Amino acid sequence: MAKKTIDQVDVAGKKVLMRVDFNVPLDENQNVTDDRRVRMALPSIKSVVDRGGQLILISHLGRPAGTGFESKFSLAPAAKALSELLGKPVAMASDTVEDDAKAKVAALQDGGVVVLENLRFNSGEKKGCAEFAGKLAAMADIYCNDAFGTCHRSDASMVAVPEAMAGKPRVVGHLVAREIQYLSDAISKPGRPFVAILGGAKVSDKINVINNLLGICDTVLIGGAMAYTFSLAQGGKIGDSLVEKDKVELAKELIEKGGDKLMLPVDTHCGDDFGNIAGCNKKVVPAGQIPDGMEGLDIGPETAKLYAEVIKKAKTIVWNGPMGVFEKPPMDAGTKAVAQAVADSDSISIIGGGDSAAAVDQLGFADQVSHVSTGGGASLAMLEGQAFAAVDLLDEA
Repeated sequence: MAKKTIDQVDVAGKKVLMRVDFNVPLDENQNVTDDRRVRMALPSIKSVVDRGGQLILISHLGRPAGTGFESKFSLAPAAKALSELLGKPVAMASDTVEDDAKAKVAALQDGGVVVLENLRFNSGEKKGCAEFAGKLAAMADIYCNDAFGTCHRSDASMVAVPEAMAGKPRVVGHLVAREIQYLSDAISKPGRPFVAILGGAKVSDKINVINNLLGICDTVLIGGAMAYTFSLAQGGKIGDSLVEKDKVELAKELIEKGGDKLMLPVDTHCGDDFGNIAGCNKKVVPAGQIPDGMEGLDIGPETAKLYAEVIKKAKTIVWNGPMGVFEKPPMDAGTKAVAQAVADSDSISIIGGGDSAAAVDQLGFADQVSHVSTGGGASLAMLEGQAFAAVDLLDEA
């Protein structure tokens, strides 16, 4: 699945259209509160700028209506953050494919950068519209995809734009190259034992992932609220725990299919007030014995110990979803124990995006794992074994 990268094409004096993920969080004054996504795009951006390319950056931010400009979803704050990180001016177009965008693209000098306004201000982006894509494609000589978080989508900027640029170089940026390397290698040729850790709230979000991973992993460890749906499937008592009653039959099938490979919690840390976890009544009970009036909020200490033993021996680890309510101590203990075990192991460890990435970051383990994915939904889709049109279209290495 190796693709040609931005470093492998001559960009000097050429216009490069780069799809990045600048979907950054903003406060009420339109200030960027976390510039991680901008920082992560820097290696690809600098590869073009430092070699005298003319860079056109496109991204979405938030969920605008698709009916034109909405100030709260403008990419201007992201462009400002990028300018500060690069230490040079970055032009900001007030539209995406209209007059201002065309003028600013035409005015680009070698080594210059322009950010076009939010792609999703145009309804054609989400619809994958060929006409909208054609206008973007016409601006550039080279296409680069460095937005892994949207690689599983068929938005115009991801699929129709590279289609419209057939015959021109179409490459991946550093971020996407790294994601593909880690995630596809983990699935196609993992070091063994290969252990998957799956948490989070819903079995329904992870059915296809569990199914796919049961076929290729040596062990699949289950935590988070989805464990209570499995518990119910085994006839356990789950009190007031979060559960998907309509997925109980499915959980039974997965238990059947998984056999010894599927490991479920043996104990649960529960509490009687989700709103006041620090101050509520708490107790650790055996799995499937949660009293009425209480809900499971984390895996228990025995489960954490058991899971850590399995993780210690692993050579490849994929982790997606926390073990409990990791934002609220003491219900962060399970996620912490698992994160510590992953950090201590000498495995290739891949952390799916979203909550797992946030947990690893918050607990201070981000620099002790091999790879933290930048896309939650995209990394899940890859672990499901889905093909990505947005990547398949690009030039082979």
